[in-house]
Amino acid sequence: MLVDQIPVLLHATDTITHAGVTAALRARPEIRFADDTDEPAVVLVIVERLNEEARQLLRSLHCAGCAGVVLVAGEVDDSELLDVVGNGVSAIIRRADATPDTLVRLVKAAAAGEGALPPDLLGRLLSRVSRLQRDVLQPNGWDLAGMSHRETQVLRMVADGFETKEIADRLSYSERTVKSILHDITNRFQLRNRAHAVAFALREGLI
Repeated sequence: MLVDQIPVLLHATDTITHAGVTAALRARPEIRFADDTDEPAVVLVIVERLNEEARQLLRSLHCAGCAGVVLVAGEVDDSELLDVVGNGVSAIIRRADATPDTLVRLVKAAAAGEGALPPDLLGRLLSRVSRLQRDVLQPNGWDLAGMSHRETQVLRMVADGFETKEIADRLSYSERTVKSILHDITNRFQLRNRAHAVAFALREGLI
């Protein structure tokens, strides 16, 4: 029976780890090691600590648009969780728990667009997200999507076909304010125009 193979790129902080993981996974029928010029791959990153070099690597992988990132680390501090997840890591496991079977399972999850964290890390991540929402975002009128209530209102009305003047009249804003709100949205999310902003917001579930 043929098994669909998942292309994987491996980054490890030392050559012994790199060689050992490569040998362990090469025999797995679900895994195919890919080179940098191949199709989008799941990237397996193995580090001891999340130092600046490791964080820079995660940022570069996030920008490269890989299929998913699995992070194997000695330990992940609470203060690092949001940064790690924000840089595209979808699965995390501690090095001490990283068996070949577990790595294959996490690679499959990442390739399918799923997330996977140890229960204690998931609890700590949710706690930090809750504190961020309560202490930082809500007092400033923002949500986790990075948009304020009035920005969401304006985008919804644009999506419903209202012109600038109509939006201003209905929300009791000046036309200049409406234009400024839309300008801020397109700049923040690097969007081309109003239509692109509406398409982005609908695709991301923001409106």
